[in-house]
Amino acid sequence: MSVIKKLIRTEKDGGISFGNYKLDQKSKVSDFEYEGDVYKVKTFREITRLERNGMFVYESVPGTAVTEMKFPSEGVEFTVEADEDVQITLGMEDDTEYKVLLDDVNVGHMTTGLGGKLSFSVELEQAEQIRVKIVRVDQ
Repeated sequence: MSVIKKLIRTEKDGGISFGNYKLDQKSKVSDFEYEGDVYKVKTFREITRLERNGMFVYESVPGTAVTEMKFPSEGVEFTVEADEDVQITLGMEDDTEYKVLLDDVNVGHMTTGLGGKLSFSVELEQAEQIRVKIVRVDQ
């Protein structure tokens, strides 16, 4: 995998890909349409952020490249790549418990607060890739 040169694109399998952690200056693409929603991405080496219809979806510090992001009804899944460890925050449902899987390994359950934000760290180095899957835990 590599950085997304157009900053955001759709994939043949129905997902979206975005982000370029190699850029020295902040770049953005607004008004990108996908499945009836409008997306905006801002990215460079320090941060990558994705919004859908003006609402927060994804943020990483430092910047990342994300591929094959999909939004199944039970959560979200994607592959992330970066040159170093990253902190990822996702906009999920308020006050909901989720299971976090990294490369199919369950790293624990997390519960969002009123803002619906879910944050976790991913250990990456030298353009390494990790598959992330966040699944809502039904009570």
